[in-house]
Amino acid sequence: MTQVATFGAGCFWSPEETFRRLKGVLNTAVGYMGGHLDNPTYSDVCTDQTGHAEVVQVTFDPDVISYDDLLNVFWGIHDPTQINRQGPDVGTQYRSVIFFHTPEQEQAARASMQKLANSGRYPRRLATEIVPASTFWRAEEYHQRYLSKRGMESCHF
Repeated sequence: MTQVATFGAGCFWSPEETFRRLKGVLNTAVGYMGGHLDNPTYSDVCTDQTGHAEVVQVTFDPDVISYDDLLNVFWGIHDPTQINRQGPDVGTQYRSVIFFHTPEQEQAARASMQKLANSGRYPRRLATEIVPASTFWRAEEYHQRYLSKRGMESCHF
């Protein structure tokens, strides 16, 4: 049986490409979650007024890749100490956030974050939010697999 995980790690293009390439990931989609506006558009979210985060929703086979494995990838693809930004992207839509879909995911996310906080890897406090998943609003089609459509693997500056 497949499961779903949802992560916000800055701009959604690069995280989607990273997760999409993992063995056991069956599908990815980028979109918006965590805000108060129904059916938000990219333009709406970019106003920094809707409360949504840019997210990647990952459908995976837990017999092939575990949720803990996905969490490890999540921590490695962005700076979880940044508040409402990643690199040159600034705004609440770029926040570090884990949207959990089950109590087991919440427990795993909190344990994973505590382990990372205790590791000493980051000199600053982790800013990642861990909150219940809400409605996933799929982003416009031109955002889906944005980097792979352009023959790019990442958009790091």
